[in-house]
Amino acid sequence: MTRISKLSYIFLVTITSVLFSANSILFSQTKQTLSDGKYNYETVENDPLKARIYTLENGLKVYLTVNKNTPRIQTYIAVATGSKNDPHDAQGLSHYLEHMLFKGTDKYGTSDYAKEKPLIDTIISLYEQRRQTEDPELRKIIYHKIDSVSYLASDFAIANEYDKMIASVGAQGTNAYTSVEQTVYVNDIPSNQIKTWLELESERFRNPVMRLFHTELETVYEEKNMDIDNDNNRVWEVFYANLFKNHTYGTQTTIGTVEQLKNPSIKKITEYYNERYVPENMAICMSGDLDPEKTIALIDEYFGMFAKKNVSEFVPPSEDPILSPVVKEVTGPSQEFIRFGYRLPGAGSREADMLVILDQILSNGAAGLIDLNLNQDQKVIEAYSSTDINKDYSVFFLGGKPREGQTLENVRDLLLQQIELVKQGKFPDWLISSIIANMKLNQIRAYENNDQRADAFVSSFALGIPWEKYIFNVDRLSGITKEDIVKFVNENINNNYVIVYKKTGEDLNKVKVEKPEISPVKVNREDQSEFVKTILNEPSEDIQPVFLDFKNEIKELKLKNNVPVFYLKNNENEIYNLFYLIDLGTNQDRKLSLAIDYLDYLGTSEYSPTQFKEEFYKLASSYNVSVSEDQVTVSLSGLSENFDKAANLLEKLFSDPKENRESLDNLISDILTKRENAKLSKNVILRSGLVNYGKYGKDNPFTYRLSEDELKKVKPSELISIIKNIMSYSQRVLYYGPEPQDLLVQTLDIEHKTPSEFKTASVKNKFTERDIKENEVYVVNYDMQQAEIIMLSKSTEFDKSKIPVIDMYNQYFDGGMQSILFQEMRESKALAYSTYSGYQTPVKKDKPNYLVSYIGTQADKLPEAMAGMTDLLNNMPESEIVFTNSKNSLLKQIQSDRITKSDILYAFEAAKKLGLDYDLRKNVYEEIPRLTFNDIKEFQKKYVSNKKYVILVLGDLKKLDMGTLEKYGKVKVLTLKDVFGY
Repeated sequence: MTRISKLSYIFLVTITSVLFSANSILFSQTKQTLSDGKYNYETVENDPLKARIYTLENGLKVYLTVNKNTPRIQTYIAVATGSKNDPHDAQGLSHYLEHMLFKGTDKYGTSDYAKEKPLIDTIISLYEQRRQTEDPELRKIIYHKIDSVSYLASDFAIANEYDKMIASVGAQGTNAYTSVEQTVYVNDIPSNQIKTWLELESERFRNPVMRLFHTELETVYEEKNMDIDNDNNRVWEVFYANLFKNHTYGTQTTIGTVEQLKNPSIKKITEYYNERYVPENMAICMSGDLDPEKTIALIDEYFGMFAKKNVSEFVPPSEDPILSPVVKEVTGPSQEFIRFGYRLPGAGSREADMLVILDQILSNGAAGLIDLNLNQDQKVIEAYSSTDINKDYSVFFLGGKPREGQTLENVRDLLLQQIELVKQGKFPDWLISSIIANMKLNQIRAYENNDQRADAFVSSFALGIPWEKYIFNVDRLSGITKEDIVKFVNENINNNYVIVYKKTGEDLNKVKVEKPEISPVKVNREDQSEFVKTILNEPSEDIQPVFLDFKNEIKELKLKNNVPVFYLKNNENEIYNLFYLIDLGTNQDRKLSLAIDYLDYLGTSEYSPTQFKEEFYKLASSYNVSVSEDQVTVSLSGLSENFDKAANLLEKLFSDPKENRESLDNLISDILTKRENAKLSKNVILRSGLVNYGKYGKDNPFTYRLSEDELKKVKPSELISIIKNIMSYSQRVLYYGPEPQDLLVQTLDIEHKTPSEFKTASVKNKFTERDIKENEVYVVNYDMQQAEIIMLSKSTEFDKSKIPVIDMYNQYFDGGMQSILFQEMRESKALAYSTYSGYQTPVKKDKPNYLVSYIGTQADKLPEAMAGMTDLLNNMPESEIVFTNSKNSLLKQIQSDRITKSDILYAFEAAKKLGLDYDLRKNVYEEIPRLTFNDIKEFQKKYVSNKKYVILVLGDLKKLDMGTLEKYGKVKVLTLKDVFGY
């Protein structure tokens, strides 16, 4: 279930210029109705997005904001309907429909709709028969008929025509999502493709046809199995089911129940579409390089034709008050944690505003009560609070993970104690004003991006909050006082909560969606409907690509100790980002990672650890320290007016850290607990442990860490010495901000303490990827319904001349929903919900390329899924049409792609690691037009086909077909100790 978290509610609400005083005068919130000569639109005075909000005659809302940083436009087509609106006897219907809106209409997705329609009608009728049939044998017979007729219907279906068209215009991020309140269709398009995009989208929503339904249904089955395997999702379901006994927030889930997934109704889906997908219930939200007057005229041309129709309003049922804690338990293989929360009024209410501030008082990531009293003081492994603001109700929830030997009940009590402190007013008087300042800073950052700007429109529309109220949300919050919060919490946050204890163990009630027998359907990738031909031939003005010129865009400055500073001016706002990149990593010193973790719990001679965090938060500034195999990265960001103070404060942490034996003991204890918890995590086992084992063998970067005995022998003084010496190693500085060059150098010369001569770290251990001479299969047992497989094949070293053909191969083979892999594995055979494959280039020039493929599938579909993937890799299907579309898509993406702001510095660093001093995209753009399909086929034969693999499998040994795995290579079942080294 997609939720509107505290981050989206806070970050996606408003920018309020660059005023950062909590006592700033509120902006005017006057709504005005203006006209561009033909269309009336609403604006809000002093709206920093300068949004125009139109309402067409048929009721369709249109939200537009101009942002010319890049020649692209983020688009969302939002429908104010979600899983809360699903019929009770057809849960998951909104989500089904979202999937089916990619299948086409009577004009595209078909080669002959007149012949296809009777077969689809038969399929619809058969599903209704099966839905009304209880006898298992009769249901099987009907299903076999559905399968047979579906195969016949696929003679006329042309799979993924929507995806071919949208890719052809250079769209990126094509997707959709279903939440409780909304269903949203997503595309990021070049600014010269508005007309073509609208033509395509209006046809998409005109008359969707439910073709290729049973293979897509199998995809949803896989999605459900993923949910079942995710303990966190199961906790959410139990949590909401007990918070909401009457409302569909709790009585239904977005994907639906296993039983209802087995009994879908295409008829009900179509009825739902006709009732809910109407202009009055929809909004087009766009942010980017657009002309509002031309854009609204085009939208009216293509969407104004939809008939006006009233939509029934959802009437939320009332909920009985919760008078005492409701206690529930969920069992599963992952680590233990708790989550508990409270039900309050929904979006736009005074209570929802109070929750946002309360949440930040408790957990703002730096200086909240939970941050300092529980996380900083190491009372728990992890603790947090958050909000889920929906239209009808809001939820305030808290959670935490226990330390070694700590009970979940103790974690609960510690969290409740923080709420009690708020009730007593025991939090700093300055905290709320600092919260407002930090929120405003974060919002300025968020609204630099088109996706955040357009998503704000979606939230305003779906939550039913008028834009004039939504855009000035933070100004409204700034009026909340400490007394208001204390009163609110005492009145509303008491024993009226639901708590779920997540315990580690076997879930004896786990169910799964069984694999149905499916005949692979035809995808007919060489066919094209007339509508698609028209779209593909639509003329458009070319956008000329813009490539980076590092030498002219980035200024290289020098500090007094000859430290290079790579400088890029921020001309848009007062925010800066500073990075110290230090040539020192864990390959030089295994204790370095521990020292940097320790740093988070230290203070200085002047400040305690808590005071240090509070000082940074008061400055609306933040810092981060991380370490990799060969580099320490220290980042600092915030308001330029506080730059010198923040830089000075950060330097004190490195030059004057004060050791704390108790903090180190707690840190080591928590590290050991986290290591055990990591062995319960699917993602860590597969993507960190097994992948490193497969690439390097038993000794690898993942296992290169201090042992338990070594950890316990480390002295605080050793780590303090390491911390003090970090800045004495060779380094460089990256800066993006408004500070003039000379002032920046002057400030850093004063604040950044470095030696006259830098140390050079010697590498103590460097790992080399092993060669793969024969197929190897490594399996780790895990209690789950699915099987997850990663196939790794080591290839040649990085070669910049091969990048164009690599990019072209990847686009053709797995470049979105029109790609070969998606069509075969998901669309035709329904073998996996999640699958990908690509020829991956390294981040450093001395590292090898890898062919990496992934399958997430039901365990009982492992044989077919493995066979399907290996066959595609070895015998790549050939399609000139897909190749041509892929080439055009890639070129149009590069034409409109822009690397801007601090991303220019990141691109500069990435290029240097590959031994380049220029933007490699220029080579790709120049070479792609010359590439032929034969070039792709030759690349595939030489670097992909019939290669040797390390095959990594995570799944339940009782469900896996070991005989199938043995066909691919010698199978070795690994223990968690083999993978983790402890």
